Amino acid sequence: MTPPSATTEARPELVTRDAFAPQRPAWVERATSADHKTVSMLYLGAALTFLVLALVEFGLMRLQLIVPDSTIIQPETFARLLSVSGATFAVFFCVPLALAVIGYIVPLQIGARGVALPHLNLLSAWLYIAGGVVLYTSFIYTPGEGGVLALAPLSDTVFNPDRGMDNWIFGVGLATAGFVCFAINLVATVRNMRAPGMAYGRMPLFSWAATVIGYLLIVIGPVMIAALAMLTIDRHFAGVFFDAGEGGAPLLYEHLAYIFMSGIYAIVVVFAAGVISEVLPAMARKPVFSHRAVAASMVAIGVLIPLAWMQNMYSAPINTGFGYFAMAAALAAMVPIGVLMVVWIATLWRGTVRLRAPLLYAVAAASTIAFGLAGELAYSVIPVGWQLANTTASQGDTLYVLVGGAVLGGFAALHFWLPKMTGRALGEGLSVAALLGMLGGLHLYVLAMFFAGLQGQAVDVFEYAGGTDLSTLNLIASIGAFGFIVSAFVALGSLAHGYAHGRLTGHDPWGGSTLEWFALSPPPPHNFDAVPDVRSAEPLLDIRDSVRRATDGDGAPLS
Repeated sequence: MTPPSATTEARPELVTRDAFAPQRPAWVERATSADHKTVSMLYLGAALTFLVLALVEFGLMRLQLIVPDSTIIQPETFARLLSVSGATFAVFFCVPLALAVIGYIVPLQIGARGVALPHLNLLSAWLYIAGGVVLYTSFIYTPGEGGVLALAPLSDTVFNPDRGMDNWIFGVGLATAGFVCFAINLVATVRNMRAPGMAYGRMPLFSWAATVIGYLLIVIGPVMIAALAMLTIDRHFAGVFFDAGEGGAPLLYEHLAYIFMSGIYAIVVVFAAGVISEVLPAMARKPVFSHRAVAASMVAIGVLIPLAWMQNMYSAPINTGFGYFAMAAALAAMVPIGVLMVVWIATLWRGTVRLRAPLLYAVAAASTIAFGLAGELAYSVIPVGWQLANTTASQGDTLYVLVGGAVLGGFAALHFWLPKMTGRALGEGLSVAALLGMLGGLHLYVLAMFFAGLQGQAVDVFEYAGGTDLSTLNLIASIGAFGFIVSAFVALGSLAHGYAHGRLTGHDPWGGSTLEWFALSPPPPHNFDAVPDVRSAEPLLDIRDSVRRATDGDGAPLS
């Protein structure tokens, strides 16, 4: 008698397409579909929308600082723009853009037909979008003036009695809860739905980076949610968590907020590293120099950078020993980052390099992150951090990393994978011109602000006195900022045009080596008709080799 297991293994696999085509309007289908690809496009559309808002707000603030003693924007309006724009860029753009690409590509890369918890994935997107809506409805009232992180006691009712501060708290809290839901689904998917033979050591490097990001969000997300919950209790329920006059500790909120922001910083670096590690081998037409070194470096970065959160608190009244711990963690994080740089250079060395837009954006992202981390290396040393804390000189390294990782790394990912998402390629000329403009504007802005910080200009000021070198430096910084903003809008326009009218491509336009290029472009709802067994870290190359060996020189099947 045939065992049941043998009968099960011999059963053919059937796939039905369009058997029950939905009759609902397209926008309803997109808003309610639990398909991970549709959810990811929700994330992507919302993230790019918040990027536009952040760019507009940044431009308004730089318009105020273009000349000394300016009165274009009132101080309270400047503080409101600062509070909203900081959360918009870091929380509502940087993280969701990474999650959008991860949510679309990772299930394809690991050979899954979907995700483990599709409805939780959909819930995560709508929690995030709801958080953004709540944040911006604060303009109906009076937006909060608590700064980028709403630090206590500035966010207390004494200084911010209006409802706009509550909107900031609930908006960021909802979005963070959505990120945690996404991370739970991501980790469950990677653990349980990999293709046969895809061990962790064979996972594509972008999927490996996504896994590190998932675990990071599970750790840092609840930390920020707890901080915001305590802040809400202090504001409305007579709590004393952060009330120094009642025995509370305002410094506690600063610790929790910086743990979260350091986690976001690490997420941006790891995301960019994953993208670069996929783009460079495809564009150089050779395998990554060391798969294991890149994977281990991503894990080390995900652990060490959040442990250095107190590097942002050198001017706070913390014990010197904690400062040395933060300095040690920050310096140690430079080692895996240096390993990544060496591996990327070795991957390009003597490769058959194709100078296409994805490669140019990836190289620009890597170089910009390197500039920022070089600054971090200096600022992590306690005496330097003490001297430059809370000056504009200390902002440049963070801005380099966030813009290099999220904006340039994000555009590298979209240029590389948009043909898979839509079946259309982005234009090259306009995209490269936008890249050059963004790089020029970013460097001009950061360098000008660095020298202004050396002369004592504090961060987040709404005006400065004339008659000093600060006037020239702020004018140069504003020109650089406007150049970056205009170029970013050009890049977004190129993206929109390519999405709707780009040149049609095949299923594998880059000659990739991972399983997402085995699927159709765009992929069907079930991703794959047949998922192959994985035998190495480059499964698509194995498939091509098997097809080549199964045919003769003319392409006819062997008899």
